[in-house]
Amino acid sequence: MKIKPIFDRVVLLPKEAEKETKSGIILPTASQEKSQIATVVAVGKGGVVDGKEVEMQVEVGQEVLYAKYSGTECSFDGKKYIVTKQTDILAVLEK
Repeated sequence: MKIKPIFDRVVLLPKEAEKETKSGIILPTASQEKSQIATVVAVGKGGVVDGKEVEMQVEVGQEVLYAKYSGTECSFDGKKYIVTKQTDILAVLEK
């Protein structure tokens, strides 16, 4: 089975929070901040949403920055995903 989003939804696989600072200090679990960077795993087809035509701007495999409290978290095949609207994606990260 695989997750297939509908309309303007996007499935994201969040990156793990940093466990160590750049200077080598190990962070306790309580102070680790949730990462807002994720990889796009699946993209809906867009279409008409709330009376407006929506064209999808992201593609599978891209790394994106998403809004901190957006989407719905879910577990599937032992991994945690976030299903969110495309409008909750703030930027595409380029290398």
